[in-house]
Amino acid sequence: MPFPDLQQFIGELDAGGQLKRVRATVDPALEISAITDRVCKLPAAGNDPPPPTDPVHGTRGGHALLFESVAGSSIPVAINLFGSYARMRLALGVTDFEELADRVQQLVKPEVPTTLLEKVKKIPQLAKLAGYGPKSVRNGRCQEIQHTDDANLLSLPIIQCWPHDGESGYGLKPTEEAAGTPRYITLAGVYSKDPETGIDNVGMYRVQVFSEKLAAVHWHMHHDGARHFRKYKRRGERMPLAVVLGGEPVLPYAATCPLPPDVSELLFAGFLNHGGIERVPCKTIPLEVPANAEIVIEGWVDTDRLLIEGPFGDHTGFYSLADRYPALNVTAITHRENPIYPTTIVGLPPQEDYYLGKATERIFLPLLKTLVPDVIDYHLPMFGAFHNCVFIKIRKEYPMQARKVMSAIWGAGQMMFSKMIVIVDDHVNVHDEQDVLFRVGANVDWRRDVAVVDGPCDILDHATPTYGTGAKIGIDATRKIPGEGTVRDWPEELTMTDAMIERVRQRWAEYGL
Repeated sequence: MPFPDLQQFIGELDAGGQLKRVRATVDPALEISAITDRVCKLPAAGNDPPPPTDPVHGTRGGHALLFESVAGSSIPVAINLFGSYARMRLALGVTDFEELADRVQQLVKPEVPTTLLEKVKKIPQLAKLAGYGPKSVRNGRCQEIQHTDDANLLSLPIIQCWPHDGESGYGLKPTEEAAGTPRYITLAGVYSKDPETGIDNVGMYRVQVFSEKLAAVHWHMHHDGARHFRKYKRRGERMPLAVVLGGEPVLPYAATCPLPPDVSELLFAGFLNHGGIERVPCKTIPLEVPANAEIVIEGWVDTDRLLIEGPFGDHTGFYSLADRYPALNVTAITHRENPIYPTTIVGLPPQEDYYLGKATERIFLPLLKTLVPDVIDYHLPMFGAFHNCVFIKIRKEYPMQARKVMSAIWGAGQMMFSKMIVIVDDHVNVHDEQDVLFRVGANVDWRRDVAVVDGPCDILDHATPTYGTGAKIGIDATRKIPGEGTVRDWPEELTMTDAMIERVRQRWAEYGL
């Protein structure tokens, strides 16, 4: 089962040999990041075999790290907590991602009861679903210690990830000088509320710290947080915002999930947690936050003030350039007694975020199949940094089916950012990149089988000619059939007979090989 808070999760990692404690004093500026960048590319802790969908990269991840002595703060720093398949499965309370995929399948495409008895049997399932919603409580561990007038972001061990992060003169000229080394909050759930519907949103947006009570929140125009911001701005109101660190280990994962608009991340977190997330009212803003969080930063977003945020070393492996993002004025910092500060770094993969993304790839396959029934399986290769490439397997039944699937994928939520889509036949292993690329080389005519379209692109894609828009490519690497342009006689792939494969298997010991 999932864990009730971050510290119990860390304790389990420690007991299971998945955690390394660093007792030497370290600098939060670059040193923690440099150590972690080296560790996360080491062999995975423990003896868990890699998943069949990722036999190469699944062997990496190193250990989770707990830095017990961080210069400038009394709070320990935890990092790389989710940086392996074993730790992701532990955080989500499963032995295999397919368990969660099956549960998601029941949610998105439940079996419809046809008889009265079947309907009665469904009642407990519906009641259980209702129990996944967040639960309000009066008191929470996240408010054991409270700072309002004396709230100070600089008292937290916030890290600098990469050398040019927040660097003055790298891109746009800053409107505010950061107090000392520019630091970024990187593994927090950012909580906001739609002022019209009252629906909560939790996003994982980075936050640059400028001074004791001033920060900037980075969200892309496509994100729900940005949509809420635009609504508050139209109303001429400031926007309440909470930055939450820690809590139930399912929370960071839920905040990263590509959920449909207005589907609550907290409801999904409750689903993952097998029970609703407990929340307490904030002290200075009209929002509720997870009661079991480590640290909560409360504040108001000024909808009339933008700061120059960035640059930032991003998951693309490049710096995302500085730009204008909303100012957050901090009104309170609350935390539990003896908190731990969770953080992460992103950059050239593999990093911790790779395993969060691969969990989503597996768990949300049923949802993608519901949106695009042609899809049998898909793979987000590491080199694609989540949005640059996706491999998709289909069972081809009619001409131009691959083109139809490309269009559907570009219209499916955050999959719209897919810069390159490769479609292959159902016998191809989409998780074997060489198998996919073999079909690209063998089956593709570049005039007939390629589609280039214009549309929305990831804001972090520095190659696009304009901000947030550019060209995307679809490659049909399937066997071609009549009706798909000029198609010559298509040869059969080389395969051995099943009978001979079985004969060799049975006699293998005889061969002395």
